[in-house]
Amino acid sequence: MPKARRSNDWGFPRWRGYGSAREATTVRLCDRHGCEEKGDCPAPKAPNSPDRWYFCQKHAAEYNSKWDYFEGLDKAEKEARAKAERQESAGYAEASHYGWSGSGDGSRSADEMRALDLLELEADADFAAVKKAYRAKAKLVHPDVKPGDDEAAKQFQALQLAYEVLKAGEERRQWRG
Repeated sequence: MPKARRSNDWGFPRWRGYGSAREATTVRLCDRHGCEEKGDCPAPKAPNSPDRWYFCQKHAAEYNSKWDYFEGLDKAEKEARAKAERQESAGYAEASHYGWSGSGDGSRSADEMRALDLLELEADADFAAVKKAYRAKAKLVHPDVKPGDDEAAKQFQALQLAYEVLKAGEERRQWRG
């Protein structure tokens, strides 16, 4: 009686390479006419329809750029659907409160950090320091102080934007508690 051979698919490391099977694999082609790329990006054929197109990445991006999720709905239906979408995704927005809290410990966004750099403040500066630095810098480049100076006007606008970003972040942190 011949001795049974052990398969190469046992143990670790796997002795046979992954994907070395000899049978043909089925590849779905892009549903866009004339495209020969692999169609691995599903896209809905119509709102609330389970039917899907399968596009390559290029044609999926083209299709999604023209997709209107609210097409064919009246104003009340659009608002109801938008509200339902916000409710379904609210858990993701609320998850941010599990992060660290307080200034300078990761609770500030990249935009807030850039705004702090513009005001020449440290990452852990409180809002009183932000307000003081903004007022001091804004007085130097205010359009009433330097009329006709385009560079000063640009600096003033940048300072205003930085202050608004930091103020919104502070309000968000106050709201979160």
